[in-house]
Amino acid sequence: MKLLNAGNTKTIKGEAIGYRTYGIHLAPSKISGYNTCPYASKGCALACLNTAGRGIMKTVQQARIDKTKMFFEDREAFMEQLIKEIRSSIKSAKRAGLKPCFRLNLTSDISWEKLTVVGEKTSLFDKRDQTIFDLFPDVTFYDYTKSMSRAKASQRLKGGCWPSNYHLTYSRSEVTNDDWIKKLAHMGVNTAVVFRGQLPEEYLGLDVVSGDETDLRFLDKKGVVVGLTEKGLAKKDETGFVVEPALTSVH
Repeated sequence: MKLLNAGNTKTIKGEAIGYRTYGIHLAPSKISGYNTCPYASKGCALACLNTAGRGIMKTVQQARIDKTKMFFEDREAFMEQLIKEIRSSIKSAKRAGLKPCFRLNLTSDISWEKLTVVGEKTSLFDKRDQTIFDLFPDVTFYDYTKSMSRAKASQRLKGGCWPSNYHLTYSRSEVTNDDWIKKLAHMGVNTAVVFRGQLPEEYLGLDVVSGDETDLRFLDKKGVVVGLTEKGLAKKDETGFVVEPALTSVH
């Protein structure tokens, strides 16, 4: 069972500008019996892209459940395999003339920055108590998160408080306060917002950049809103998770 894949419809768009994204699809929310999305709102859960594309297949869903159970029930084996696959993926991307980058939370919201490598010192590990970001300091990792605390913490780079190679974009939901988005922008943290129909030029007085063109959020300028058009089940959203055109004016 492979943990990483590089065939995501959206992440593959980055190859046109020289990047290859590898990511992990875990079973979101509590589907596996373990909660991988502790900050998810009702709208987020209903609009989840877990069943988009190949995700609709039962075999794919089961594989995601199996990976999630492995993560929670045999963390040492999971991390050891992840490290091997990251190293292999780096080599593969470079052979293709691409820069490798990684999204560990394609369909989850796990605090990877708090997870240290488990196990005795081996040829795979430089030392114990390192995070995955410590093991690959020259590789870019990035994710979206619904956690305000994680989003704010991602700007605390001084003193090693946050891995400098791990970029986070906050993800708005129907319970997000508009002031949070503005405060995060002031801190240099971008917020992803799902819009109905075309993307506006501004939202809450902040510039809106397209998040549909590529998935490479670490390349976005700071202090902006990352606009995403509604997809899949989000097209039927009535919770407020998707922002309606009439609500995109400057506040």
